[in-house]
Amino acid sequence: MQPATAKWYDRRDSVYIEFCVEDSKNVQVKFDKSKINFSCIGGTDDTKHQNELDIFEAIDPKESKHRRTDRSVLCCLRKAEAGKSWPRLTKDKAKFNWLSVDFNNWKDWENDSDEDLSSFDKFSEMMNSMGGDDLPELDGADEQSADSDDEKMPDLE
Repeated sequence: MQPATAKWYDRRDSVYIEFCVEDSKNVQVKFDKSKINFSCIGGTDDTKHQNELDIFEAIDPKESKHRRTDRSVLCCLRKAEAGKSWPRLTKDKAKFNWLSVDFNNWKDWENDSDEDLSSFDKFSEMMNSMGGDDLPELDGADEQSADSDDEKMPDLE
């Protein structure tokens, strides 16, 4: 048995772990208050994978879920104490060669307020709804105007 490669990222009320195992079968995920156990059979050679993690903070095992796709198993761990940032996934500071941060989904939400995010969303909606047809016409934009810098340049010798 070998551990499955995994990526994780933090959100305000949940932590997400993606176990990257293609064509997984017999997926078993067990959530405890301070631990997660993952096991499956996957890949073209039916490799057995098992990961056991003592996690950084407590989670709500009843509200935590997982979802299997053809390429991975995504686990959503519901934090027992929402709004608290996790600097790492594991309780110990040990490095695991199979575990990495998912920087594509990482978001520094700690200093953001919900009001700021909703204002940004409103601004984005406004910008997306603006079309190019409503632009004001510029006076004289279509007219040919003769400026002093529009004269023909003398040929170089």
